[in-house]
Amino acid sequence: MTVPGKRSGKGGFTLVEIVIAMLIIGILSVIAFPTFMKYLDKDKEATAISDINVIACRLKAIMAEDPTALPPDLSSINIGRVLNLTDPWGNPYRYLPLYGLTPMQAKAAGARKDKNDFPITTDFDLYSLGPDGQTHQNLQNAKSRDDIIRADEGAFVGKASTYDP
Repeated sequence: MTVPGKRSGKGGFTLVEIVIAMLIIGILSVIAFPTFMKYLDKDKEATAISDINVIACRLKAIMAEDPTALPPDLSSINIGRVLNLTDPWGNPYRYLPLYGLTPMQAKAAGARKDKNDFPITTDFDLYSLGPDGQTHQNLQNAKSRDDIIRADEGAFVGKASTYDP
């Protein structure tokens, strides 16, 4: 006698049950993957912000001893290779000493500019090219919107698209 609702014979999964399970896994993957990618992007941004702050602290320490002694490039401050001079996207951090330059001289030297066409900082320009690996001197340019920048003498470090002087 067979009991209703119970299968007779060997146990196992039917093809329909396997397809439904795969469909559920697929739907969950489609939902979770973009969230995971956003998390990875935020992690890379946070790493770049942290790196820029660490490098800026080293440059500020040099300036505390002699404001005119800013090095011409970042490799000269990386004694013992303790500083990470490459951003999370594999590009070298960009640096430009600006101390003592007028705003016109700073712009001519290639300093980053805000929406009002003024340099975003006066001591040194330090930034990451961001995920796209491209940049432009003016932060309003589409190539610069994803850059991680240091502005206002370090009062702001973050994504260029969120900087509003």
